Amino acid sequence: MRMLRPNLWFDDRAEEAARFYTAIFKDSKLGDVTPYPEAGKEQHGHEPGSVMTVEFELNGVPFVALNGGPHFQFTEAISLEVDCADQAELDYYWDHLSEGGDPNAQQCGWLKDKFGVSWQISPRALMEQIANDPDKAKSERAWTAMFQMKKLDIAALQRAFEG
Repeated sequence: MRMLRPNLWFDDRAEEAARFYTAIFKDSKLGDVTPYPEAGKEQHGHEPGSVMTVEFELNGVPFVALNGGPHFQFTEAISLEVDCADQAELDYYWDHLSEGGDPNAQQCGWLKDKFGVSWQISPRALMEQIANDPDKAKSERAWTAMFQMKKLDIAALQRAFEG
């Protein structure tokens, strides 16, 4: 049993979001769908039998999507990071997750999807190299290049890093 499981609060699109995400991530699956009960209707305000939660996994990480109503919205204060091995993988996740999302919320490898969830689509190995290289001039060049990008371009970052 896992100790932590992120819960994502949606107005009324939890099942749609879970299906969207599981269609993108290759090692993913939908789980149980729990309906709202009659009990507590005065508190939860949802129609009994309508979808309350949807369990799903993305690459083995469990999530719960909740139809909680319009009370809370996603912010960039929380994001989900996708570590990518190469540019093809980075392009795949960027293109799919940004579909229908907010193009104004894209910078430095971050995007906001059509549900308002923030994602970081990142070439992890390169980012570790840039952050940990003892040559600060190399790192600064790469950081400068990254801050000019929306979707990250691994080759351009590597060229900037190498000078």
